[in-house]
Amino acid sequence: MVEHGDIRVVHRGGSKINFREPVITNDSRFLLCASGECVKVFSTSTEECIHDLQGHTDLVTGVLLNPSNHLQVYSCSADGTIRLWDFTDGILIKTLVVGYPIYSLYASANHGGVLFIVTSMQSDKRSEMFQLAALHLPHSGDQVVEARELSAVLNDVSSNSGAIAFGQGGEYIASAKGLHLEVYFFKKQKSYRFSLKEDNKKGGKNTFTCISCHPKDDCIATGHEDGKIRLWRNFNHKREYTYSTLHWHHSAVGSLCFTPEGTNLLSGGVESVLVQWRYDQESQRDFLPRLGAAITHIAVSPDGVLFCTSHADNKVTIIQSCVKVSAVIQGLVKGESVRTDLMVDPRSKALVLNGKPGHLQFYSLQRDKQLYNLDIVQQEYIHQAGLEQFEVVKAAFDARGNWLATVEERKQKDSALEVNLKLWAYDEQTQSFVLNTTVSAPHEARITAMCFCRAADSQTTMLVSASKDGHFKAWQLAEPTHTEDEGPSWSCDFVGAYHGLVPDCCCFSADGSLLAVSFQEVVTVWSPASWELLTTLSQPPGAIRDLCFGRLSCSKYLLGTTAKNLLCCWNLLTCSLEWSTSMDVSLLLSDPLSENLAAFCCQAGCTDLFVFKPSEPRPLFSHKAVCSGKVTRAIFAPREEMLESCEESSQWLNRSQLYFLTQYMDLMTFSTKAEEDRLMASSKQLVIDDSVAMTPFYLLLGKHRQQDKQDSLTSLSAERTQLPQGSVAVKELLHTPAHVLPSASFLCSMFVRSLLISVSDTREENEPKEEEMESEKEEEESEGELEPSASRQEQASSSLRAEAPESAALTKAQVRELRRVKKLDHSWLSNLLDS
Repeated sequence: MVEHGDIRVVHRGGSKINFREPVITNDSRFLLCASGECVKVFSTSTEECIHDLQGHTDLVTGVLLNPSNHLQVYSCSADGTIRLWDFTDGILIKTLVVGYPIYSLYASANHGGVLFIVTSMQSDKRSEMFQLAALHLPHSGDQVVEARELSAVLNDVSSNSGAIAFGQGGEYIASAKGLHLEVYFFKKQKSYRFSLKEDNKKGGKNTFTCISCHPKDDCIATGHEDGKIRLWRNFNHKREYTYSTLHWHHSAVGSLCFTPEGTNLLSGGVESVLVQWRYDQESQRDFLPRLGAAITHIAVSPDGVLFCTSHADNKVTIIQSCVKVSAVIQGLVKGESVRTDLMVDPRSKALVLNGKPGHLQFYSLQRDKQLYNLDIVQQEYIHQAGLEQFEVVKAAFDARGNWLATVEERKQKDSALEVNLKLWAYDEQTQSFVLNTTVSAPHEARITAMCFCRAADSQTTMLVSASKDGHFKAWQLAEPTHTEDEGPSWSCDFVGAYHGLVPDCCCFSADGSLLAVSFQEVVTVWSPASWELLTTLSQPPGAIRDLCFGRLSCSKYLLGTTAKNLLCCWNLLTCSLEWSTSMDVSLLLSDPLSENLAAFCCQAGCTDLFVFKPSEPRPLFSHKAVCSGKVTRAIFAPREEMLESCEESSQWLNRSQLYFLTQYMDLMTFSTKAEEDRLMASSKQLVIDDSVAMTPFYLLLGKHRQQDKQDSLTSLSAERTQLPQGSVAVKELLHTPAHVLPSASFLCSMFVRSLLISVSDTREENEPKEEEMESEKEEEESEGELEPSASRQEQASSSLRAEAPESAALTKAQVRELRRVKKLDHSWLSNLLDS
């Protein structure tokens, strides 16, 4: 058995970008987000990712601009380090090793050399008690520095980054947790604690959810679970504090943020509405509605030009002064669970799975960006607890990506289950899927499985669905026959059953000649051409959970997993059990480009991976404890470029890459060290002028632009003549500080003379070429004349040279230059010198 060796499990896209509050740079050009184990730098204008700041080995828990240098940013992580980056170039400057997991990071320009971190009150990572501590930055030029000088500021604080904020001028810091608000004053070195009752008289919940401090005034804004906002004042006295209440949100306030000048207060929650309150005129409010999902964080650029909101659907929205949405950065939408399988769109090679409620999302794994959402339910989603709405539970693509099948269902308390089967056709003009056929109540009960016949040479398009009503149905595409206006339509071609048993899963063979349908403990094999039951396969007791055909040289095998923790392999040529092994397989899937199969096995609370070929008893690869919990969703995604790995342990990754979802909805994949080195080398080569986003248009024209730029530079360097290096006028103008230079009129004559000399020098260099061209032209004209005339010209020219010996000292070029200079008007120079 081959162990994992240099293959490791990594995050490769799909990480949360809404985990912590984003940061907008001082010039409003870039947006920085914590994303898994890295920090992503986005362009606010193009929405493209400029850099991935990679270096942390655990979850990044905070991003903060360096108060003393606006071109640098701090990031903290659960790996116990704080890293300082140059985000414009994507360079790691320094690493501070704290040694404890860090959950939030804060800083103030009035507290130089100090960072404030939230860490566990104990060294135990699992501790639920947190403290705010001041970390004194060591004065060292080393790139990796130990930072152990910590001093406690506040105890029993929240790990939520939005529950702590600095006050005006860094004079105090406020923390909210539960029903308590605590304010610590640095000069007094004293804290005041204010408490609220759990419920008010009207039954509202007073629990604190978020906090923000006014930048110019002693005012603290707090958000609460009942949707109210409280503005606290006079909190520097224990008993004389006051607060006023603002109320618009009907549910918990998700985030609060003051603008840099303190003129407005921004708030957001589950209503997907950004509310802008006028400070000291709270009755005046502005709204920006329909932002798509609940607001979890709000950030404002230092110049107040851009607002930024993070949303519960893993999205970041960039807003221009609460007026309009200028950009949307959409990450992989993560709900509580994924009801559909992970799929790959054959056309766009995008990962497809559940997205927003009632939608499918198409997510680019290469660019780590959502391409678009497809509205399946086509109904407005209502944010109300306990309300049952339609949900997409199944989806499948055909082999060419021309058709998409979806199943949506809704279960009301007092009514029967509603099920719709929809078939979508790909439209070349809109480059998206368009609804073609809707089948209401395709089965009498819930659909348990659905698959297309994905044979490349299949003449017909066929879909099979299995249901708990005891039947499986074959749906076939019929081309239009009568009129040209009618498009293709779908109809039920066959209904199958087996002894009244409930079908659980179905699967087509690679060539489409066989269909396997499991009925509890029996596997039936059918011929789609005639719908004849070919054979039945039985195995030791246990209902079949997964079915999978072998491919290529292993196409004669059919594999299945059972509820009794067995993995079985049948030989379809002999219709007998080839082999079986005892393992709790939670998911079994095949690589469409090779004979390999992957089995995720759950054991002792963790999931192990085995990659094998059905024809070989020894697994090709195994990896223990790839993640905690059970893996139920995974996919082999074909690579754009085939890897050329010669090592036995990683050859199964050459054609396809294996992605899987953990129980915490993290998208993970397997990567080799050689592949990571290649990605790192390619990222270093992508040097972009002026930090322009790496868009597809740039990739298309970048090489041509660079080639044209090189050609133009070489041509300019060839044509350009250097100025005289010893010119006193040029040196004096360029190297002397402006405040000690003499007047411009004094230097003008020297500067103009230097320019005139340089022009004459260049003309003298160019004259020999002109002289050669003229002499060649004269020779060509003289070839047609007679010899006597040529001899007479020679005698005349000799007599002229005898009469004027002085002119023989000058060349033709010098004579021509003298005539040209004589004709020039130099009156402008004398006027300039006289002035």
